Amino acid sequence: MADRLGTFRRQEFITYAYLLLYITLSSGQIFFNKWVLSSKEINFPYPLGLTLLHMVFSSFLCFIVTKVIKIMKVEEGMTAEVYVTSVVPIGAMFAMTLWLGNTAYMYISVAFAQMLKAIMPVAVFILGVAAGLEIMSCRMLFIMSVISFGVLVASYGEIDINWIGVVYQMGGVVGEALRLIFMEILVKRKGLKLNPISIMYYVSPCSALCLFIPWIFLEKPKMEAHGSWNFPTLVLTLNCLCTFALNLSVFLVITHTSALTIRVAGVVKDWVVVLLSALLFADTKLTIINLFGYGIAIAGVAAYNNHKLKREASRGSSNDTELAQSILGATPLETSK
Repeated sequence: MADRLGTFRRQEFITYAYLLLYITLSSGQIFFNKWVLSSKEINFPYPLGLTLLHMVFSSFLCFIVTKVIKIMKVEEGMTAEVYVTSVVPIGAMFAMTLWLGNTAYMYISVAFAQMLKAIMPVAVFILGVAAGLEIMSCRMLFIMSVISFGVLVASYGEIDINWIGVVYQMGGVVGEALRLIFMEILVKRKGLKLNPISIMYYVSPCSALCLFIPWIFLEKPKMEAHGSWNFPTLVLTLNCLCTFALNLSVFLVITHTSALTIRVAGVVKDWVVVLLSALLFADTKLTIINLFGYGIAIAGVAAYNNHKLKREASRGSSNDTELAQSILGATPLETSK
């Protein structure tokens, strides 16, 4: 009995450790990227270039851990037809999400961007209805209205609102919503189930290519003109390593926790980012209206998550696969995210 209790406590400790690791890395990556992009800190104002480096680094490390040292396995079943029709659109939307989301942080605060990101379930639901993956109901319409109202209130309470940043962030939200829709099509209609590492293995190179093409025309000339090729190698390497470590933590959390636990952890992480950003960055000024609106939006997000979990449980779907979809790359500054 004592041995069984000891084993349970060890497993419980490991679970909480993984959750803490995920929240720490996810929040830390957001602040790290903001620090790198900020004109008042490292001053590397090239979000497209930074995102491209993340994708290249992720592609390289995924290849090393799966094909060279083989400590993780890439799930089989990928065909050329599936890659072209599903992975390429996913990679393109992932690239769009990361690019626009990272760019937004050059114009708006971390906290406000996080508040705007709460509108994500609304975008996913609307696109899901259009694609025939979701069914409109009075309950879902009410939940979407609550989330939208909360985000509007939070935006109204923003002191220094920058509409350029808002447009970039909302563009990133649309890109992420499209990515999740494509992921759902890949899993449900193509019948392909991939773990998070497999997703990154296939998607990262495609996203890197999608980012490389606009980078050549948009940021490469600026970087050459300003001599920004001397960006500190150590900072760059640590930034990319943190990105990959975050993706690995997602893999560990999905493996050792339930769907409900990881979703709750995501909400906790969102609040941590909002509150800590007010302490870490001078451009973040939270108001009571900000926090009140964000609280309403988070309540709507929690109701949405609860609805999704009940539906997943009723149809007996694989939580691991769908969690991998919803978490990997869900936040532009969190993953290669």
